[in-house]
Amino acid sequence: MIGNDIVDLALAQKESNWKRPGFLQKIFTLKEQLLIHNARNSEKMVWNLWSRKEAAYKVYNRETGIRAYIPIQLECIYENATLGRVICKGNIYYTKTKITGDKIHTIAVAQKSLFKQIVYLEPNNQLDKINGIPFFTDNDIIKPVSVSHHGRYEATITL
Repeated sequence: MIGNDIVDLALAQKESNWKRPGFLQKIFTLKEQLLIHNARNSEKMVWNLWSRKEAAYKVYNRETGIRAYIPIQLECIYENATLGRVICKGNIYYTKTKITGDKIHTIAVAQKSLFKQIVYLEPNNQLDKINGIPFFTDNDIIKPVSVSHHGRYEATITL
């Protein structure tokens, strides 16, 4: 299973006030809040962790079929700016994050070996949905797809 999330940092800065009272406590665990407060760039850390949680949630949703707003139940195990894991209700998801200019993009997978199989699709590919989850058919094989867009950026991946 795969998931991905993308954040346009310029748009996030304009539209989201992550410093407002209660925001961090509602979204991030105490360990994650410490990472944010101790980071050289707290704002980038907020969106880095958020992107990881969102990408992992997409995998969790595919695996369980559960749709819920549960950011505090997804905890990032931060290895470095690029690598980490997200744990949700005993499930472990592996993440790779890339920060380029004012864009953060995270891919999450259920097994590390799937990182080698990730393929980027053009945004205009014909996608279908089953229970709201995107996929496409390639030579009669149904392939999972994860779509993310925010502001000026979009990423669509498959295996």
